[in-house]
Amino acid sequence: MYRDKDLALLARPLHAFLTVAPKPGRWPAPRPVWYELAGDGTLQLFSFAEAPKVQRLREEPRASLVVAAPTGEPEHWVSTEGHVTIHEDGASELAARLADRYYDMSDPAKQKLVAEWSGFSLVRIVIHPEVVNRYAG
Repeated sequence: MYRDKDLALLARPLHAFLTVAPKPGRWPAPRPVWYELAGDGTLQLFSFAEAPKVQRLREEPRASLVVAAPTGEPEHWVSTEGHVTIHEDGASELAARLADRYYDMSDPAKQKLVAEWSGFSLVRIVIHPEVVNRYAG
């Protein structure tokens, strides 16, 4: 499903934009998120269990995730659409891996922030790719 150039982009610590089905009367509103490409081709992210996006995903378990190369690089983006599963297991471990990927964990302020996450109920959101679109200029 993913091409080699897609995998190279998805392997980088870039922000992705997650879009879930909106509440009635609202427009879709993508949110920046951290993500991980799993060995099985799924995309994983974590969230606080009580976050509005998690509630929407429980009601309508589908989402899209878009990752784009940063400004200054040739245009390249990958958009993944698919159904979503929500898991209680593995969320804390994923959060720790992503913190290592996206933060400088030698920074005491970042260490404190990540430690505070343990006081919250986290879930692991898994997007199972059904449609992948891309552009590489």
